[in-house]
Formats: sequence, C-alpha cells, structure tokens
Amino acid sequence: MKRETQKRLPPPSTTNKEHWPPDYVNVLAWRQTELSKFELDPAHVRNAKAYYRGNPVAFINHWCDTYDPRLAGSGALAKMPLVLFPRQEELVLFLKACLDGEASGLIEKCRDMGATWVCGAFSVWLWFFWPGAAVGWGSRKEQLVDRLGDTDSIFEKIRIIIRGLPTVFLPRGFSPDAHMTFMRFVNPENGSTITGEAGDNIGRGGRKLIYFKDESAHYERPEKIEAALADNTRVQIDISSVNGLGNVFHRRRESGVDWEVGAPVSQQAANVFTMDWRDHPAKTQEWYAQRRAKADGEGLLHVFAQEVDRNYSASVEGAIIELEWVKAAIDAHLRLGLEDDGLWGAALDVADGGGDRNALVRRKGIVLKQAHEWGARDTGVTARNAIDRCSDAPMHIQYDCVGVGAGVKAEANRLEEEGKLPASLRLVPWNAGAGPVNPDGRVIKGDKDSPLNKDFFANLKAQGWWELRQRFYRTWQTVNDPAMEFDAEDLISLDSQTLGNALMRQIEKELCQPTMDRRVGTLKLVVDKTPDGTKSPNIADAIMMAYWPMKAPEPVKVSLPAKTTLKLPPASAAQAWMR
Repeated sequence: MKRETQKRLPPPSTTNKEHWPPDYVNVLAWRQTELSKFELDPAHVRNAKAYYRGNPVAFINHWCDTYDPRLAGSGALAKMPLVLFPRQEELVLFLKACLDGEASGLIEKCRDMGATWVCGAFSVWLWFFWPGAAVGWGSRKEQLVDRLGDTDSIFEKIRIIIRGLPTVFLPRGFSPDAHMTFMRFVNPENGSTITGEAGDNIGRGGRKLIYFKDESAHYERPEKIEAALADNTRVQIDISSVNGLGNVFHRRRESGVDWEVGAPVSQQAANVFTMDWRDHPAKTQEWYAQRRAKADGEGLLHVFAQEVDRNYSASVEGAIIELEWVKAAIDAHLRLGLEDDGLWGAALDVADGGGDRNALVRRKGIVLKQAHEWGARDTGVTARNAIDRCSDAPMHIQYDCVGVGAGVKAEANRLEEEGKLPASLRLVPWNAGAGPVNPDGRVIKGDKDSPLNKDFFANLKAQGWWELRQRFYRTWQTVNDPAMEFDAEDLISLDSQTLGNALMRQIEKELCQPTMDRRVGTLKLVVDKTPDGTKSPNIADAIMMAYWPMKAPEPVKVSLPAKTTLKLPPASAAQAWMR
C-alpha cells in the first residue's frame, strides 16, 4: 500500500477582498508544519532567518499576530495571525522606502485600519534583523505608549507580537522579564532597542534610526516635540487620524508628497501614505452607511467625518460645501440616469507663485471629467499647456485673469497672432475680485424677500463659490430624494472613472476646505479659501470657475482661418452650456 502524501499548504500571503477573511486554520497549520521543520533541521532556521531579513512582508504574514478584544466570546479568534491585506502590505513597503531613503513619512488613516499593528510588526522586524537599530515610539499620553495588559497601548501590542514568535527566532539570552520592561525592549543578541516616550518628552531619549509618532494630530504641544525630534532621527513617521485644520500634522500633510508604490521618496517634504476605509477588505458600503447612520443618530457626525472620511474640515464652522454633498455628486449622472451628452467646458486656475500649482479642469455638460495640476511658474508655459489639453473639442476656457493670470491672455494673443491658437477655443477672463454679476438680482430667483446679489456677496469669488455650493446641495437633495425636481443643468456630477480614486480624494478635500463669513461692517459674504494651515485648493478653484454661468464681456478674440467652416456657439448658447 502506498503512503498517501499529505498536501503541502502554501505559506500565508497578503489577502485581497475576494479572499477575506483569511483562512486562519490553514495559516496556523502551516506555522505548525514549519515549527516541526525548525526542530528537526537547524539549517532550516538559518535559511528562514536569512530570507526574512530581506523580506518584512513575508515575516509579518508568516509569524506575527494581532489581537482584537471585540471578538472575545464571539466564537472567532480574538488573537489571530496578522495576515496583511494589500494596503497594509503597501504600508510595509512605504516604511521600508522611507527607511532606505532616510526620509520622513506621514500616514493619514481612518480608524481601525491596523496601521499601529503593522508599524509595530515592522518595528519587531527591525529589532530582530537590524543589529543596533534604535526604534522610537511616542504618543500624547504615557498609558497610550505602555500599559501592562492593555492592548490599546503600543508596547502591549508589540509584546503580543514578540511572544507569539517561534522560540527559535528569539535572540540568544533573551528573557521577557529582563528585556521587555516598561517602554523599553532590548535585543541582547544584536543590541537593537525599541523604546517609548510620551507627551513633551518625545524625542528626548536620544538618537533613533526611525521614530513613530502615534496619533500625532492630537498632541498638545506638537511644535515642542518637532524641535526635539529634528536632530534625533532622519526618519520620522507620523501616524494619525485627522483632527481639524492648522495643526502640525495637517500642515505637514498639506505640504507633503503623496507616495506611490515603487516611487522614490522625497527628501524635501513628508512622504504621505493614506489609508482610506475603502482600502479595508472587510469594510463595505453597507458598513459605511450603518456606521454613519449611527453617528448621525448620536449627534457625532462631525466625529465620524474626521475619523472615517478623513475630513479635516469636519469640525470647522462655516464650511461652504459639505463632504456628504460632494460624495453624493460622485457619479450622480449615472445614479440619476442622466445622459453624458453635454458640450465641453474648462477652467484654468493660475499658480500664484511660490509652491502654488496650476490647475486645469474639464467638464462635459454637468459631468466633471478631468483635472490636472502642474508647477510651471511661467504663465506662457501654463497657457500653452492648458490650450494643448483643450484643443480636441470646441470649448471655452475660463481663466483666472488677475495678477499673474494676466500672462495667460498675453500668451493667447501671441499664439492667435501667429496662427497657432486652435480656432475651437475661446479664452474667457475671470476676475475673482470683481463685483457680483446681476447685482440687482435676487440671491434666490423669484423670491422678493431674498437679498440682492450686491448686498449679499462681497465679490464675484463669493458669488461663484455660493453657486457651486448650490449645485452640490441640489445634487445631494436629488440623489437622496427622487421626488425632488431640479433642472439637470443645475446639478453636478464627478466622474470617478476618468478622475480616479486618488484625484477624487483630493477633490473631496479641496472642495470642503473653503469657509464663508460675513465682512465686518457690510455683512457681505466673503470666502476664505485657505484657513490657517492650509494651501490653496487649486483644483477646487478651477471647478468653481468651470461651472460658473457667466457670459464673458470681452473674451479673447479668436480669428478663424479663411477656409474653415467651424463656428463657435453664439454668446447666448455659450452662456447656457457653460452653466
């Protein structure tokens, strides 16, 4: 009789949405098989260590554990293998890229994404395989850094990870009681350490290879901590959910560079890694809706918006456009059964010098199709770039004509004189500081009790942002209540397919950033696009201009070639389709 060969289980690997949750029984069975090999063959231990030394993702997937006390008594495992999902694997690669490039990183996350567990497992990997590595951890309170038996504390999480590792992996001479003390773990074999600090003491404990600041948007005196860390580590990793505008975490995120897998890290700014709730394979739209409804019922919608939607403006008073309105507009044309058959229109927001960026958006009817940003300071280059991106269809390009924007008109005139300006384009100047259009008209058309535009709006910028606000609000109403009736031309839709997830998240953030207030003395509406600690929302500004229904009084004249039969739409038609 032939002995039946036992089927060999594959090693645990990153698990996607289709295979979530992981098969923990098979993972534990694989671990048991490997442990048997370690006992029989010392060479297998050496080979495994050599492999894991260069592969932190495999080390975490194969041997690290996590713990969720919410599962205790439910029949599911409360302590389980830490099998990464794709965004968590990318987080490990991000940490390794920051470490190799000696660059700082920032992790902007929603709640319950496992970021601290993954960073803790990465710390253990360094502790094992990088001789002499000094890893630092800090949080705003001591009990959040280390509290024996409390898995909400960082070091208790790391204890769980180390205690769950095979004994053959533990350092020679290692004693948990002697080498895993309060806020200090020591590897007696290679001298590596993991140490913790809290509050204003963060950064005071000496130089570190890498320093993790957990929930760093919530520190009481962050500037003091920044000063202490500046000379003590080249690799600072800020981990946090969002906590309003203007704090150090928000300013670093605003000035940072979004990192992509495989891309080199930046040395000039923080490298930003986002963890959105949609990145978690267990979180569905139904999960989101239930959590949001619960928060709404408890009067904590602003907390939900910060911790789940990562909305920095959630607690800011006077926001012009609400995040839920923007989300309702994503693919609204598909949800409402509207045809994507409108004409093209575009708008250009010209960079105002310094680190500001140019932004161009294009819409087709009410549907926002494209958005682009670039950093050229030369307005001639900016004008040519915008014209080139819009030369495939007849359209108006509304552009910011004040200050540096004046160079766009000059370049357009030069191109027109040389016969290089496409006949299908018409450039329309936009002056944000001008008075409101139709000054004697009512803010609410047909309502005689509504204030006059000239009494309500301080300038055209305020009127333009108010009009955009109304578009989003009407769209939100229509999506949520089919009984609402609005003219389709008065709505707005954001095309997720052509814009993409990363750009969509930036657009969401920028649209919700500007706030409104009343000018002292006149009580007219004014707009603050850049509350303290924020940078100019260039794409959102371009979106506002692109949907503005203004008829240009003096557009740049475009001469058509003698033999062409192409005709631009008349001014009245242009006014209609630019709405």
